[in-house]
Amino acid sequence: MTAATQTIELKKSGPSQPMQPGYFSRLKVWDWIFAAMVVGGLTYCYFLFQPYLDRYEIFVLLLTAPSWIALAWFWRPISYLSVVVAVLSLTAIELYQVDGVGVYARAEEVFLLKFFLASQTAVLHMSLLLLASTVFYWVGLLAKKNGAGFEEVGAKIAWVAVTMGLVAFCVRWYETYLHNTGLGYIPISNLYEVFIMFGWMTTLYILYYEDRYQTRKIGAFSMLVVSASVAFLLWYMVTREAHEIQPLIPALQSWWMKLHVPTNFVSYGTWTIAAMLAFAYLLKQSTFKLSWLKLMPVWLLAAVFLLEPFLFGVYTVAPGETNYAAAVGMSNFWAVYVGVAVLIIGFIVMARDRFAAKLPALEVLDDIMYKCIAIGLLFFTIATILGALWAAEAWGAYWSWDPKETWSLISWFTYAAWLHMRLVNGLRGTVAAYWAIAGFFITNFTFWGVNIFLSGLHSYGAL
Repeated sequence: MTAATQTIELKKSGPSQPMQPGYFSRLKVWDWIFAAMVVGGLTYCYFLFQPYLDRYEIFVLLLTAPSWIALAWFWRPISYLSVVVAVLSLTAIELYQVDGVGVYARAEEVFLLKFFLASQTAVLHMSLLLLASTVFYWVGLLAKKNGAGFEEVGAKIAWVAVTMGLVAFCVRWYETYLHNTGLGYIPISNLYEVFIMFGWMTTLYILYYEDRYQTRKIGAFSMLVVSASVAFLLWYMVTREAHEIQPLIPALQSWWMKLHVPTNFVSYGTWTIAAMLAFAYLLKQSTFKLSWLKLMPVWLLAAVFLLEPFLFGVYTVAPGETNYAAAVGMSNFWAVYVGVAVLIIGFIVMARDRFAAKLPALEVLDDIMYKCIAIGLLFFTIATILGALWAAEAWGAYWSWDPKETWSLISWFTYAAWLHMRLVNGLRGTVAAYWAIAGFFITNFTFWGVNIFLSGLHSYGAL
């Protein structure tokens, strides 16, 4: 018996196959400076607020530093965004000070606060910028010349909108402490506050995927829902005076809220992008014949836009009211909204052949849709676990089959089944796109349909 031998030839990397540098060697000086700033800032916060921190909050603080640094190293724009938001937010906090004590009344007295940095002003800036960004994206998608330039402007406006949204988030967090000692809380306690977070967070994800896939062609469709959420935010602010800071109800006075709610909105944002790209996929795939069946994606998109006013403009009559039969009609705000939505849908129908050809390849749309659903399912799973722990603390049971919990489970199974079919059976194409859209409608009902039409332990989230 002879032993078989095998010779393995080690080849040097040629010009076509250069050796890849190690992870840390790819980092720039700025990356290390940013890491030092994060560690230094969080260390300062620890010693400043140590008497008020329990062991769980200390754990979260320690976990924040490496997570934040890793995220910024993974996608460098996060580091630039973080520095700008920190400078603007700290400037706003400093402007509130009088002899070392914060005074909320200065929001109407100091020029920079009144017109730029106060949370409510920053929200208005964010809202207008998001609407403007959507317009520029669509002009770029439809323009015969210089379309890329318009889309680039739309992306830059979106970055400014994200910045103002984060500034509003941080400054409002501080403002909650100015109303009453001990009242302060993270501003994610009601629909007004979470829609601010939805606006900047979803836009930030859109910008990331544009950067990752080197295309500005996904912003037009994805930003439509962000603009629709802005319409709701403005309406809710004006008609419900939702921007007024109110004390937290007992069920929300828990540090679990700081983890559960933002984690949920990562899912809502990514699943929204997946659904809108599914619309784009179906339009690009269609033969563009003017028939009811071929234009089904357009009618589904119309349903997304027209759902808002029929929920909030007709069937809600006053703050706290649930007597839908007493509704007297649609408000002027939502009447204008419906008119604009109809014009947008009609324009998409008429110009569908022009912009569909400019959309990214079907494979690109499908891949982004897959990644968004996968990331959303991961965070939704984490959020559900965190919600169960919060429920055990607040109500004494991990699961109560409350309507919100039940519909959350339905949403989870919808996307879990989608991902399972993708990984096991290679689900792609038309079925995958319609499935993603169906999941979007289910998730929307979970988010606010339950609060409007059903009652339960989560009824404090009602309009």
